[in-house]
Amino acid sequence: MNEVKLDTILQKISNFSLEDQYMIVQTITKRIHEARRNQIAERANEALANYHAGNVTIGTADNLIIILNND
Repeated sequence: MNEVKLDTILQKISNFSLEDQYMIVQTITKRIHEARRNQIAERANEALANYHAGNVTIGTADNLIIILNND
């Protein structure tokens, strides 16, 4: 696979019309948001699995500090 330098990509994009550049920004932004949502969903599923497995501790911040200091 050929590696393309970021500055090369940006230079090529700068030659596009402003409308096309705006469309590229919108497309990339949507992809980033979707990827971030997927990361959050994966983390939420992991947290839920830990909760169902009993691997969580419920309490106040003070309780958590006490537990951490006892370890």
